[in-house]
Amino acid sequence: MPRIPDYLILHIGFGKHIARKHSKVNTGKDNWEMVMFVRRIIPLLVLVAFVSACTTASPAAVTPTEAAQPESSTASSDTAAADAGKLVIYSGRSENLVGPLIEQFKKETGIQVDVRYGSTSEIAATLLEEGHNSPADLFFAQDPGGLGAVAKAGLLAPLPEEIISRVKAEFRSPDNLWVGVSGRARVVVYNTAKLSEADLPADIADFVDPKWSGKIGWAPTNASFQAMVTGMRKVWGEEQTKAWLEGILANKPVVFEGNAPIVEAVGAGEIEVGFVNHYYLYRFLAEQGESFKARNYFLPGGGPGSLVLVAGAGRLATGKDEANAIRFIEFLVSVEAQSYFVEQTSEYPVVDGVESPAGLTPIEKLNRASISLSDLTDMQGTVGLLQDVGVLP
Repeated sequence: MPRIPDYLILHIGFGKHIARKHSKVNTGKDNWEMVMFVRRIIPLLVLVAFVSACTTASPAAVTPTEAAQPESSTASSDTAAADAGKLVIYSGRSENLVGPLIEQFKKETGIQVDVRYGSTSEIAATLLEEGHNSPADLFFAQDPGGLGAVAKAGLLAPLPEEIISRVKAEFRSPDNLWVGVSGRARVVVYNTAKLSEADLPADIADFVDPKWSGKIGWAPTNASFQAMVTGMRKVWGEEQTKAWLEGILANKPVVFEGNAPIVEAVGAGEIEVGFVNHYYLYRFLAEQGESFKARNYFLPGGGPGSLVLVAGAGRLATGKDEANAIRFIEFLVSVEAQSYFVEQTSEYPVVDGVESPAGLTPIEKLNRASISLSDLTDMQGTVGLLQDVGVLP
């Protein structure tokens, strides 16, 4: 019950005192009326005291709760961030391409994300070496070859149907162990001041012609290049693929660490052609404009040089944060992330409802090599062939 203020208790007590005094001492009519008046007013004073006490107590009861509200909200926010957990990603995609996307995921979810960057072949080799002791929760690869090699070793876990069903069947693992998250076409980038499309062959096999001596750039350590060679082994067989590699070596190709420096060298006229993924050109066009003297040529012959690859992701079976790994892959195939790949990196989307980058021929209209991405898993066999021929040390 609410506490009655002292000043009202004093008034009530004084009234009772007057009543007692007049009832015991005074006997006159006036005095009797005074006694009756005081006795009638005491209940009123009690009522007033009760109401006043309730009114006085109310703020004292509410104010602490209201004052604590911001602290409670902050504490909830901190708890939610802590509860979001962690995610360890091994990424074969470079930080400048996917770093902003990972930061966006962290911002939206509050999940603490630790990323180890490297080439896809290096990351895949690390995962194979670490085996079931790997701290990784997720493998984000540049190409399906690395993913296939890790899946073949039994290190990936099946993905939920709600993720698998979002991605077109041709861009995912047939056993649901990984999904593609963006598409890229293998192309020949050429110098527009020295060549036109009419000067270029329809098939990559024809670049063994001696007329291309000293004019070709390639990146043998690049995962996408190695995936293309794996496709050659699947379509041409070991002997023809070996002969092609030897023919290109005879033409004294310029060796680069990756796709971007090849495109830069072509634009500068240092070499005339290079074997790359399509999207690297668009970075230079965005920075230097249409005057940049390089363009892409998608080989129309439909051979292994006309390959469309995917970057993809799979969840490690031994990962400690399964839910967060699944959540990140869900994010990668969301409209938001697919739009990022289209608008920021000029890659093809792999889900329905997102348009291809402006100016790019839609994937379905390309005369692509008829190779299943699941056939590109023998990365170790390809590396062994490249070493045998002398392309790799």
